Amino acid sequence: HCRLLCKPSALAQHLERSLGRSAALRGDHWLWPRWPRLQMLWQLLQPPEPEPAVARELLQLSDTGLVALDWVVGPWGAAGGAGGAGPVLLLIPNAAGKVTAGLLRLGLRALQRGFVPVIFNRRGHNGCPLTTPRLQPFGDPGDLREAVTYLRCRHPAAPLLALSEGSGSGLLLAYLGESGSSSCLVAAACLSPVFSGREWFEARMPWIYEWPLLLHLKKGLSRYAGALAEAVDVEGLLGSRSLRELEEALFCRTKSHPTSWETYWERNEPLRDADEAAVPVLCLCSADDPVRGPPARSLPLELFRSSPYFFLLLTPRGGHCGFPWRSPGRCWGHEAVLEFFRAMGEFLGGEEGRRGLPRPR
Repeated sequence: HCRLLCKPSALAQHLERSLGRSAALRGDHWLWPRWPRLQMLWQLLQPPEPEPAVARELLQLSDTGLVALDWVVGPWGAAGGAGGAGPVLLLIPNAAGKVTAGLLRLGLRALQRGFVPVIFNRRGHNGCPLTTPRLQPFGDPGDLREAVTYLRCRHPAAPLLALSEGSGSGLLLAYLGESGSSSCLVAAACLSPVFSGREWFEARMPWIYEWPLLLHLKKGLSRYAGALAEAVDVEGLLGSRSLRELEEALFCRTKSHPTSWETYWERNEPLRDADEAAVPVLCLCSADDPVRGPPARSLPLELFRSSPYFFLLLTPRGGHCGFPWRSPGRCWGHEAVLEFFRAMGEFLGGEEGRRGLPRPR
């Protein structure tokens, strides 16, 4: 019951064949097919079994800020994740920095499939120390670019992949557009992405999803109230009653460089440079996503019809980052994106062989 929307090409034909052979696309494994919000809550709140162990690495950026890289090393803390020889899979949480149980399960599943998964945590998110009085705007890929450069230097011979969850896709899509053919990535995937940041903030989400994320953000920001006081109105920030109000307080109503809401989104819309992207990107979306909104309004269908690099796998049901199977701890969406990465590696490897291109050292 899935639909693959893309521009016809040899790559698209190979992807369609690969996904068609995948057991993940069989429709008889759905759990709660008509309850998208229940699917979403199940995926976001159910803890993974077993709980994955991570090894944290702090990366200092050019302006002395810090981001945290959490290497998934196994369910029992076994060494090997950060030093493995497989493809490196960079996992990007949602814009609130919430590392969901679904993202952790994906990291474990990727580890079992031979990937080297690592979670990217933005400044001040998920326990990452905030050493500068600034956070990362919604679509500013500067910090992500430095992290990708570091991963490329650390694993020069390994294919580098990236996957984002929910609103975190705004960061990945902006990076792919700004970087173009210099992204260092082989392929990327977005689970239930948000394509238009401004419309998403203005339309607001169901309260059952927005309020937990808002409280999660405020809890993290309250730890750095002293450091942020010189840059923003902390009292107004912590008094925000929506994600939009909090975004405006952090990045528009600053003390040194205030800007308008319109100007902010001119610089931070995820698809502002989408025409420059030069890496295959799979966007896995469901028609009943209660967070992104109705497909007719929230999906850039013309982008998938015109760009040879963007692929939309649209399902009738699945919720937001849901797609649960009847099998405990398994997610249909995770299996689909991992199959996508396998298919991309297979296709690109075949292209190198046919053209006689040297493999990267």
